[in-house]
Amino acid sequence: MKQTSYTNSQIINGTAFGFSVAFLISAWIAAIYTGEWGKVFFNWYHIMISPCPLVTDYLALGGLSSAMLNAGACGMACFLFMTGLKGESQANTLAGYFLVVAHCFYGLNFFNMWPCFLAPFLYLRWKKLNFKKNLPVCMFATSFAPFISEFLFRYTQRGSYVFGHLNLTWSGILLTIIFSLLLGFVIPAILPGAQAWHKGYNLYNGGLAFGIFGFFIYNFMYRTMGILSMGPVYHNNEIYNQFHHSYRMYANCFFLAIFLSCLLAGYLLNGKSFQGYGRLLKDTGHGSNFSEKYGMPVCLINIGCYGLFFLAYLNIVIHYTQGAGFTGPTIGVVLAALTFTAMGQHPKNVWPIIIGYQILYLVTSFFCHMNGRTITWSITTQGYINGVAFATGLCPIVGRYGIRAGFLSGFLCASMCTATSALHGGYVLYNGGFTAGITALILLPILEHYIPKARDEMKPQAPIMQGMITLVENISSSGKNGQD
Repeated sequence: MKQTSYTNSQIINGTAFGFSVAFLISAWIAAIYTGEWGKVFFNWYHIMISPCPLVTDYLALGGLSSAMLNAGACGMACFLFMTGLKGESQANTLAGYFLVVAHCFYGLNFFNMWPCFLAPFLYLRWKKLNFKKNLPVCMFATSFAPFISEFLFRYTQRGSYVFGHLNLTWSGILLTIIFSLLLGFVIPAILPGAQAWHKGYNLYNGGLAFGIFGFFIYNFMYRTMGILSMGPVYHNNEIYNQFHHSYRMYANCFFLAIFLSCLLAGYLLNGKSFQGYGRLLKDTGHGSNFSEKYGMPVCLINIGCYGLFFLAYLNIVIHYTQGAGFTGPTIGVVLAALTFTAMGQHPKNVWPIIIGYQILYLVTSFFCHMNGRTITWSITTQGYINGVAFATGLCPIVGRYGIRAGFLSGFLCASMCTATSALHGGYVLYNGGFTAGITALILLPILEHYIPKARDEMKPQAPIMQGMITLVENISSSGKNGQD
């Protein structure tokens, strides 16, 4: 049965609520599981007052229960905005939600999210734009949260930062306010243009725009000013050490419960049927809004299947190679991988990109062996685990240009995923989207030259990143739009 947009909106809000409640319940269970009971809020406080460039592991800084609490609190805050503002939640609203909670395990927290999240509302009010339609822009802006923590807690401290001690300076507070205002007026301007660069073949639209802007901010504030970037904060967490820096069993149980729940909910809401999911799997993902074309119940089924698929991949590579396990960033990227499951991603158009990562590893291993050298990384090195989750945003390339193009896009993206963070100092959380955007810029001209006629959909497609296009339309006709 075809779903109305109102029903879709309800399901999107319900999904955000369900995930947020799951995080909060998990925080309580994790406190018992790890023995952190009684220190959860204190450790959460440590998370919120610490600098957090990529990749700062919140499981080390605060612990598993505090990181889950952090995700639950940030997720619930987004849910309240989703339901409190007048209007309907769209697929890109759910995408923004997933990106917020994903980074709550490595860089985003309930304190540093607010300056980034609230600043765009000033722009929206000035332009008299609809708050609800542009809520995803506010969620995407949290990508710059590490800059907020850095400017407040370390940038003006001149080497006097001590973990767990709050020390603010007036210059740091003023710098944070200025930067937040800058974000509020720059982000809505740069987001729409990024789509024209990669022609919609990178679903993580904000990654490319934010990475370039972060590149400017980082180089101006650090390289130009002659200030040394200190990098991530490390903390010796004895409980985390006991689990060998990997909560594999706990993370698997948590995600299995969530993804199976999504499958069940989608099945029931879809009239106790999986009807429509086969059609979704045939979609190229280019310019597609799954929630409008197939309904949110089918998208819930896709979230469950896609989540189980990506979780299985992580377990396989972690089992057979040496590297990072289920750390904070690893748990976070499982959630980040779900970002566009209602707007273009599904297992069928993603697996070739993941294989592209394996091809790079095999090629590198072969050449290192031929030259008598030992390869210095594996596909479970943290940067590559993070990178593959965001590389899946290139799935429209697979849908339009085929499996071989998917292999190549994964190969190229993997070769750059650990280098791009140096451009912005690790202070932009959407580094994986930035890498995917650069990959699209390199690969698309080649594909268009040698494969000028891409595979088309059987049916007309909805606009790519509809929320971003809506923002362009709103900007051009700001005088006609009312505000909430």
